[in-house]
Amino acid sequence: MRQLAEIASVAGVGQKAGVALAATGLVLTVTVPTATQGAAATAASSDQPQVTAAADAVVPFARASVGSAADPDGRLKQMLGAESAGGITPAQAQHALGAPLATMERTSPFGYRVSPVTGAPDEFHRGQDFAAQCGTAVRAAAGGTVTFAGWHPYGGGNRVVIDHGNGLETTYNHLSSFSVSVGQKVERGAAIALSGTTGASTGCHLHFEVMVNGEVVDPNGWL
Repeated sequence: MRQLAEIASVAGVGQKAGVALAATGLVLTVTVPTATQGAAATAASSDQPQVTAAADAVVPFARASVGSAADPDGRLKQMLGAESAGGITPAQAQHALGAPLATMERTSPFGYRVSPVTGAPDEFHRGQDFAAQCGTAVRAAAGGTVTFAGWHPYGGGNRVVIDHGNGLETTYNHLSSFSVSVGQKVERGAAIALSGTTGASTGCHLHFEVMVNGEVVDPNGWL
C-alpha cells in the first residue's frame, strides 16, 4: 500500500486512487492523498489506508473458499476434515485426486472382468489400470503419509500405499521400483515410484486403487 501511495503521489494522479477488490461482496477502497492535501494528511492516510465494506458483508476465509482452484489438496483436506471419506458425495469426489501418471490411458477398468492371468471369467479387479511403459514416473495422487512400501504378496508386486487421512487411501501397484519409505510424508504430484510389471501382471502398466474406509472404490470417481 505504501508503494502504491508513493507511485500515485509522484505520478500526480487525481484526488483519490481507488483499489477495489470483489471477494464475495467485499469492497476495499484505499485512499491515496496527493501532495496538495498537506504533509500531516498524507502521513495519516498513507500509514492508515481507509478500508470500507458494507455493514452486512460476509467474507468466508475457509481455505477452500480462498484458494481451492490453485490448492487442490486444501480442498481435499477440507472435505476430509468435515467427515470421513465414506460420506463424500460423488460430486465432491470428482477431481479430488490428481493423475498418478503424466499420460492417463485407461485400460482394464474397475470391477468384474476376465482375468488376464488365470482366465477366470469373474475376477474382481480392485482398481483401474493405466498403460505405462516400464520406468514411467508414478506420482502421488494427493498429499499424505506412506503407510506401505514393499512387496505385496497377493499379486500387487512392488506396491506403495499412501494414507490421505480420514479413511482415504491410494495404492500404486506392479512398480519396477519405489523411492519412498513407510512414514514418509509426500506432496501431491511427488514422484514416488517407477511403473513396472512385478507381481501378477502380464505387461508394463500401473494398477491404481482408491480405498475408502478400507474398501476399494472405482478410482475414476475420484480422478
